[in-house]
Amino acid sequence: MKILLTGGGTAGHVMPHLALLNDFRKNFDQIVYVGSISGMEKDIIEKQKDIVYHGVETTKFVRKKLWRNLLIPFKLIKGIHQSKKIIKQEKPNVVFSKGGYVSLPVVIASKRCKVPVVAHESDLEMGLANKLSKPYCKVICTSFEKTAQKCKKAVCTGSPIRTDMVKSKAEAMKKLGIDTNKPILVITGGSLGSRFINNKVWSEIKDLTETFFVIHLTGKNNINDRYKNEKDYKQIDFTMDMGSILSSADIVVSRAGSNTIFELAVMRKPMLLIPLPKGNSRGDQVDNAKYFNSQGIANFVTEDQLDSERLSKHILQTYKEKDKLISNLKKSKIEPGNKKILEIIISNTKPNVQNAKFKEKTNN
Repeated sequence: MKILLTGGGTAGHVMPHLALLNDFRKNFDQIVYVGSISGMEKDIIEKQKDIVYHGVETTKFVRKKLWRNLLIPFKLIKGIHQSKKIIKQEKPNVVFSKGGYVSLPVVIASKRCKVPVVAHESDLEMGLANKLSKPYCKVICTSFEKTAQKCKKAVCTGSPIRTDMVKSKAEAMKKLGIDTNKPILVITGGSLGSRFINNKVWSEIKDLTETFFVIHLTGKNNINDRYKNEKDYKQIDFTMDMGSILSSADIVVSRAGSNTIFELAVMRKPMLLIPLPKGNSRGDQVDNAKYFNSQGIANFVTEDQLDSERLSKHILQTYKEKDKLISNLKKSKIEPGNKKILEIIISNTKPNVQNAKFKEKTNN
């Protein structure tokens, strides 16, 4: 039995695959990944020695430079042809797609090669790649119930969460080399970083470290040498060990990418969300942040508000409300979606029968 995984563009389209890897390894003899030729997913996946990686031609819809989108049909056709060749070579029993512009040619090629496709949508509103992929999929798993209600093929499973995420705070602090009596504030702008959030943090670092020990994930190659020796402040550009970072936190400031906020919800971490603005994206993070806020499980503030207000003010307010937020997170009963997603993938694996190996593992 072989499973083919696809998705990429940002870590948000790759990390959910890693969250499910142990389950895939138990239930499939081989794992293949199809991503872009030189994207972030290639660097991440190739560190997994038991996964065969293939790169195909990809192209992304660019909202600010529409003329660049004229190349999309040609690159998509090339990507589909390359994907078909890989699928015929690898002969997977099922394809699992996490979306992103990388996934579309793979999903289309899979359907044409009669390989069943299961996709997963993390955000409240379905992304463009998954919208276009919908006709080629058997099932679309969703993180939000509201998303599933809008699509006949969709089933709300929750979000896949990495099993190594949750650690004790003491264990996490030891691993990170942190010794402090201050509450720990983790600030992240996502895997690629956020110039806006980084600049706000650096402009208010004295105020923030007065109350907190600050762990600041700046994004790759964004370390600011000026603040390297700042007391009670630790900069990290990128890490695969987000479990230790988040487990150490008493409060987290984050973008509102679905994978991250569901991980924080499962870990019951008080969060202040600063969503990526609609002008810089399709608005999915704004929708995610508003929904979490409406459920009483996160505070959020927009970049527009922070143009005239201090970030430290909103962080301190969120920290004051941490007990209420934690209580609401516990009541929300948000749990990892790994088991449900795996069950759907197995039930749609070609041939479409539950294998005894999977039944035995899930029953035990």
